[in-house]
Amino acid sequence: MFEVRQKPDMVERALLVRLYFDPREEEESESLLAELGELVRTLGIEVVESVLARSREMHKKFLCGTGKADEIVALAKAHECDVVVFDNALYPSQQREWEKLADLCVIDREEVILDIFAKRAQTKEARLQVELARMQYALPRLARMWGHLDREGAGSGGGAGGGASRGMGEKQIEIDRRLAHLTIDRAKRELEAVRKQRKTQRKEREKLETPHAAIVGYTNAGKSTLLNQLSGADVFAKDMLFATLDTTTRRIELPDGQPLLLTDTVGFVRNLPHRLVEAFKATLEEAVLADFLIHVLDATAPEIHRFHDTTLEVLKELGAEDKRVVTVLNKIDAVTDPEALAELRLKFPDAIHASARGGLGMDEILKACSRELADRVRRQHYRIPQHRADLVSLL
Repeated sequence: MFEVRQKPDMVERALLVRLYFDPREEEESESLLAELGELVRTLGIEVVESVLARSREMHKKFLCGTGKADEIVALAKAHECDVVVFDNALYPSQQREWEKLADLCVIDREEVILDIFAKRAQTKEARLQVELARMQYALPRLARMWGHLDREGAGSGGGAGGGASRGMGEKQIEIDRRLAHLTIDRAKRELEAVRKQRKTQRKEREKLETPHAAIVGYTNAGKSTLLNQLSGADVFAKDMLFATLDTTTRRIELPDGQPLLLTDTVGFVRNLPHRLVEAFKATLEEAVLADFLIHVLDATAPEIHRFHDTTLEVLKELGAEDKRVVTVLNKIDAVTDPEALAELRLKFPDAIHASARGGLGMDEILKACSRELADRVRRQHYRIPQHRADLVSLL
């Protein structure tokens, strides 16, 4: 089976790079670079230095000009970095050019997120979804993995066949490409089986006619902690990015006695790779098929507005933008600045102020869920003849 290239074990010190091309993108780019730092640290890699640089135009070879590229490489060498991490998406050819120039491991934001997902995946379904996304990412980058064999062959004088002979690297790429396609096809087949199983499970839930809510939001907003608090369950919850990759569903009882199924979902992040959204479609479908959503926001996050918008964008991509939403401002007890509180109330006037860890606001959330379900109920009046009392048992 084809294996995705692993980072060298000695990768410990990272230089982060974010290039932007429009002066209006500077603030957003700075925010994305800071978030990239969190993602890289999640992999246990030390962030030594960060570079936010503007390029007047997008260059084909390095994204930026060769002069700026040389400066970035010199900075990485000066800080003894062993990996350069770009927040920008790099084409396979650009990744190869950067690695040739720097003689270092060079990765981009998507590869970082894929590596985090690979570390977090626990169930068979999650591992399959991550494997599929990683294979699709690696497939066009095979030349990057085996190019050194051709360089070694050329250095030793080549073979008697001259220009007609193919290098060892090229042969290995062909073998790996076939193996990668086989692995991708296998992962797709197994995931399709999982999706059918999920569909069957959903049909069983529908037979019970129990309403269903999905908890959604930016990564590390406190979704799993909220599920634990509302249901008394013990779902894995930790202050880390992408702690949850698998959906967990728990049954709770609302104040009016109505049962409700609550599902925790994978967290979102800005620039979430489309291939990951596709791979995790079976998991994310829980949000699409829910009766309503509970959108959890981290009230302490400086970028709360952007995180809110990112979640809505992903929901739109999934086709769940029209769902009714209960908005929860989690960790509100940690917001002590009166001005910050006032701004949150202004931006999210209908949001419930809560602390999933401390239990604050749980009653309000349950009542809001009851109201959502009450809005779905239509009262009907029936007149039943005395001689058809048997019909009452059917209601």
